[in-house]
Amino acid sequence: MTEQIDKLPRSKESGNAMLEMGLVFVPLFAILFAISDYSMAVFMRATLQHSVREGVRYAVTYQTMSGLCQDASIKQVVKSASTGFLNSTHDSLIFVKYHAPTDLTSVVTGAGSNAAGNIVEVSIENYSHRWIAPLLRSNTPLTITVAAADRTESLAGTATPPCR
Repeated sequence: MTEQIDKLPRSKESGNAMLEMGLVFVPLFAILFAISDYSMAVFMRATLQHSVREGVRYAVTYQTMSGLCQDASIKQVVKSASTGFLNSTHDSLIFVKYHAPTDLTSVVTGAGSNAAGNIVEVSIENYSHRWIAPLLRSNTPLTITVAAADRTESLAGTATPPCR
């Protein structure tokens, strides 16, 4: 019996090797794409979370960039901390909201909404990430929403808050 197996032509063996290689590489690459895809989504969310935290840190100090009001300056800080995930087309996804410390459910608007003691919330809402390889999941993009908040500090002396 072993003599018959040894006498098989080499051309059939190479065909089997090609088939086996295909059966191994397809699932292997699917797993590698899935790992890289999920890793990218986790990295993207962590980066966006970091960028809104940087925006809040900037907001509580009442700093502004030259020629910009406070909200525009905060959005610029968020974009620069996002390592390229956010650009000028994503301005509509970045939100700066102020809340009174006694009522965190409603948003304070208008002049003085960024007064000392109010809560500033910086968020990125509905950021869309398309999957590289939509294996075993729909082609619907992943939607990422992140937010950070902190209490604004009091201004030195009797200074008024900058424009919003």
